[in-house]
Amino acid sequence: LSWEDMTTEGIDIVMSLDISPSMLAKDLKPDRLEASKNVAKNFISGRPNDRIGLVIFSGESFTQCPLTTDHQVLQNLFANVKSGMVKTGTAIGMGLATAVNRLKESGAKSKVIILLTDGVNNVGSVAPLTAASIAQKFGIRVYTIGVGTKGFVKVPEKTPFGTIFRDVEVQIDEETLQNIASVTNGQYFRANSNKALESIYREIDQLERSKIEVKE
Repeated sequence: LSWEDMTTEGIDIVMSLDISPSMLAKDLKPDRLEASKNVAKNFISGRPNDRIGLVIFSGESFTQCPLTTDHQVLQNLFANVKSGMVKTGTAIGMGLATAVNRLKESGAKSKVIILLTDGVNNVGSVAPLTAASIAQKFGIRVYTIGVGTKGFVKVPEKTPFGTIFRDVEVQIDEETLQNIASVTNGQYFRANSNKALESIYREIDQLERSKIEVKE
């Protein structure tokens, strides 16, 4: 291998993951959150040269792992993600804004956020589209993924008598997710099964590789 072959592709990716209680719904196997984590882990394994970071959000958001090429650390921090780590709610705007903060200083050729949620923005001090326009200013592309089937799903709820499963209607703010994607030159995907989720990540993988080739 010559030194040229060893240079990285120069993509910085922050994954922003919704960990609200509804992510424990069982319409994906074993549940939405674990399915999303598994697919993300494979995605990370397939991109050894990229700096990748992880932001999690529910009612608020925080950085679980800053941008790093140390993917072992990232995978470990990913494995530790559970619903209930932050207060409940769905702060999509905050999840996006925190991810933007991680990328805005980046000198990478390609700056990407993969934002995955199963809900509707209902809390947080930053509106999703405000966060999207900030991302766009910094040249960050956002791929949005709405997770969940249509109709009603069973969501676990802790009660004093143990965990019960309640039927909850799936509500994904697809319009907002589409707007975020189009403002930032990304794309919106709907994942209603494990298979769909896997193919979405494959497609994002391909899209990013082809964009880099064009730039070179």
